Amino acid sequence: MSDHSRLGRGLAALIGDVGDETSAADSSRKPRRAPIENLRPNPRNPRRSFTDSELDELSVSIRERGIIQPIVVRALQGDDFEIIAGERRWRAAQRAGLHDVPIAVIEANDAQSLEFAIIENVQRTDLNPIEEASGYLALMDDFNRTQEDVAHIVGKSRPHVANTIRLLKLSEAIKQLVRSGKISAGHARLLVGHPNAEQIAQEIIDKNLSVRQVEAQLQQEAAMQRRDSQREPKGSATKDADTRALEKRLSDALGLAVSVDHRGEGGTLRIKYRDLEQLDSVLKKLGA
Repeated sequence: MSDHSRLGRGLAALIGDVGDETSAADSSRKPRRAPIENLRPNPRNPRRSFTDSELDELSVSIRERGIIQPIVVRALQGDDFEIIAGERRWRAAQRAGLHDVPIAVIEANDAQSLEFAIIENVQRTDLNPIEEASGYLALMDDFNRTQEDVAHIVGKSRPHVANTIRLLKLSEAIKQLVRSGKISAGHARLLVGHPNAEQIAQEIIDKNLSVRQVEAQLQQEAAMQRRDSQREPKGSATKDADTRALEKRLSDALGLAVSVDHRGEGGTLRIKYRDLEQLDSVLKKLGA
C-alpha cells in the first residue's frame, strides 16, 4: 500500500484505533503517558485558532473523564515530543490541571508531520477554510507536493484543493471574515479577483445573502458588462492602422479581446473578459 493511500485513510490507519475506549482498557495496547510539559506544539500545524470557549468546554470534560483518545506525537531530542494531532486536547488538559497525558508515538518526518496534521484536522472539520488553504500551500511550497498529491493525501478532489488554495488570493480583510465564519468558503470563492470584493462581502453579511444569490448577482453584472462591451463604438469601422495595431499589441499582452476608441485627446479602452479567472489574470498583469 502506498504512503499516500495510507495517509488518505487517516491516522487510525497508521497507529491503529488507539483512541477506542475498549483498546484503552487493554493493557497490551494501552498508549504510554508523558508529562504534559514534555509536549510541544507542531509549528507547522495549520490550525491556529483555539477559542477560550471550546478549550474551557473540553477541559471540563477532561476533568470528569480524562483524555480517552491519546495525543499523536513524534519523538524529539531527549524526553520531549512534538504534537502531530491533538493540540486542542493538550491545551485543554493544561487548563484541566493534568500532569501527564496519554500519547501515541509514531515515526514521521517534517513533511509527514504536516500531512498528518492536515488530515486529522480536515477529517474532524477543525480547520477554517483559510487554515486549510494555508496547510495545502505549505505542503506544495515546502515539500514539493503537487495539487494532485495533496488531493490524494487528504482524500479530497483536486478541484477542491485548487479552489481552496485560491482563497489565499483574497485580501486580509476578507480572509478574516472567512476565519470568523461571517462569510463561507463558497461566498469567498466567488469574490476571488473581483475588484469590489470587500464591498460585496459586506453586502453578503448585511443582507444575509446565500451563495446562490451572490452567484446570480455576479452573473447578472457580468452579462451587463458583456452587452456593454459588445456595443462597438461609432466610427470603429474606420479605425486607422495605428489604432488596430495598438489593439493587437494589447490583446497579445493580456490574452483578451481589447478595443480602443480614440477620439481627439481622449478615448475609451475596453477589455473583454469571460469570467473572474480572466479578470484576476488581467489584474495580476496590470499589477493591481
